[in-house]
This record gives sequence, C-alpha cells and structure tokens, in this order.
Amino acid sequence: MSGTDVLLWAGLPYVALAMFVGGHYWRYRYDRFGWTTRSSQLYEARLLRVGSPLFHFGILVVLLGHVGGLLIPDTWTEAVGITEHAYHVTAVVLGAVAGFCTIAGLAILIYRRRTVGPVFSATTRNDKLMYAVLTLVIVLGLAATVAANVGGDGYDYRTTVSPWFRSIFALRPDPDLMTGVPILFKAHALSALLLFCIWPFTRLVHMLTAPVGYLTRPYIVYRSRDPRLGEHAPPRGWG
Repeated sequence: MSGTDVLLWAGLPYVALAMFVGGHYWRYRYDRFGWTTRSSQLYEARLLRVGSPLFHFGILVVLLGHVGGLLIPDTWTEAVGITEHAYHVTAVVLGAVAGFCTIAGLAILIYRRRTVGPVFSATTRNDKLMYAVLTLVIVLGLAATVAANVGGDGYDYRTTVSPWFRSIFALRPDPDLMTGVPILFKAHALSALLLFCIWPFTRLVHMLTAPVGYLTRPYIVYRSRDPRLGEHAPPRGWG
C-alpha cells in the first residue's frame, strides 16, 4: 500500500465529509436566502416537464441502490433469503435502467439550460461546475457497471468498496480494500468525493430540505374589500 492510497482512500474521504457537513452549516447560517433550487420554470417549462421527472426518478433509484449496496452487508441480505445472484441481477437491471433515465434526464436539462436564452443567462459558474461533476459521477458509475457486467464477468464491489465505505464511518479506514478495485470503480468513487466537496455550495442543497414549516405556519391574512366585513366572525381554516 502506497502513500497515495492512504491519501486517497483514508484521508480524502474525511476531507470530503468535513466539507459536506461544514459547508452546509456555513451555507445555512450565512446564505439562508440563497438556499434554493434557483428554479427556472418560469423561463421554460416544456423541456423541464420531461427532463426533470426523468432525472429525479433515476437519481432517486440510484441513490437508494447505493445506500443498499454500500451500507448493508451481504451477510444481512443473505440472512433474509436474498441470494448473491438474485441481488446482483436485481442491482444490475435496476441500476442500468435508473442510470440511463438519469443520463437522459440530465442531458435534456443541460440541453435546455444551454439552448434557452433566459435559462442560460440565469446559469451561474457554480451551476456549470455542478452539472459537469454530476455528469462525470453518473457516467463513470454507469461505465463501471457496464464494463464489469457486459465486458467482463461482473465485479462484486460488496466485498471491497462497501467494507471500505463502512470503515470510513466506523473511524477505522481500511485503504487496503481499494487497492485491487477496477479503475472505473475507483474513478467513480473519487468523482463522488469531489461532488460531496462542492455540494454545499451549489443548488444541490435543496435535496436536504423538506417543507416541514408549512405544517405549523400561521394562516395568511388577506385584506378584503367586502363592505360587510366585521358583521360576522370570519370562518377558521384555509377557505
């Protein structure tokens, strides 16, 4: 194991984790009004109606697949009756479908952002960097899956990449697990770490937001022109 391996697989993950957590804290405290999706739906909606659902459906399935594959040990799935072969086939099929949906949706969104004048004018440098890194992560992940399962005999990342990923959060990083991993899987992991580094400073922060405040917000008071206002108590509720 070289010093580079220790730097990439034992040091860099903690740098990315620190930037991810610390960056979100800083962004929420000092740029709360900038914590937004910067929606451009008012400028163009036709392409957005196609590209956005495709992308969000695909990326959601991809994220759920990564959570299951990286955080859940293979012994757990086998314990509930899911064989390694069944898990592998399901992961490859769903991953391929979700990956291509994500790529197609992202391609439409990038095309829309580049060809629609007002949308392009509203695109910041952070947006361009975010799209570039996000595309790199998705393409490398899809390429790794295709290369391993179409051009090869498959690769069981649950015996190498997954234990390495869990070792990071257990505060016992084991870079040795990544030494024999195929290059495309390594590139995918490194690009994902880069994405986590820039995440808090882009519009991706909206993924960590939920409109919980809407459940407890007070009623909105409107001023009425009804001359009879005041003759009877207004009804409670949203009506």
